[in-house]
Amino acid sequence: MKIGRFVLVIVFIFLIITVFGNRGLRDNYFLRQRLAAIKQTNCELALQNSNLARTVELLKTDPVYIEKIARDELGMVKKGDIIYRFSR
Repeated sequence: MKIGRFVLVIVFIFLIITVFGNRGLRDNYFLRQRLAAIKQTNCELALQNSNLARTVELLKTDPVYIEKIARDELGMVKKGDIIYRFSR
């Protein structure tokens, strides 16, 4: 009977270590969640990077895009444009 209890205690300790120990099931679960979050962030950053690369290419080659940015973001005007100012 004592051998059975001894084996049961050893199996119970092994089970506790397997679940909660270093590199156990619990750690694997949290690492999988962290890996999924990192992959999601990586995907978002890759999309942002490709959008920025597209914008850089447009700024280098497309004069219409450059004019649009100059007008919208910098407030520039072409020669011959009529400017209206409204006072408040």
